[in-house]
Amino acid sequence: VQLQASGGGLVQAGGSLRLSCVASGFTFNEYDMGWFRRSPGMEREFVAANRWRDGGSFYANSVKGRFTISRDNTKKTVYLQMSSLKSEDTAVYYCAADRSMTNVDLRYWGQGTLVTVSS
Repeated sequence: VQLQASGGGLVQAGGSLRLSCVASGFTFNEYDMGWFRRSPGMEREFVAANRWRDGGSFYANSVKGRFTISRDNTKKTVYLQMSSLKSEDTAVYYCAADRSMTNVDLRYWGQGTLVTVSS
């Protein structure tokens, strides 16, 4: 199983960035996919998730209206479109997969991609 995240980088506040996470080794279209992040000195936190069963998406309040999660089952890829970025969005972003994002210990994790927002 592999989750390969990419797309991080340095961006100015107010800018946009799209993260991608390519999955392999499991039945992608039967797994919830999520994005999490860890800022320096902080605990890892939930950002967004997409539910495989009905396509429903969920967001942390801090990113609602600015970030959009989507998936392409044919490419086994989940995306996180980030807009109106703020300095507090600076973090390492991780993608995760499980049969349900409500599980406490999620089954699969990617390696992370660093997003730095300069003010």
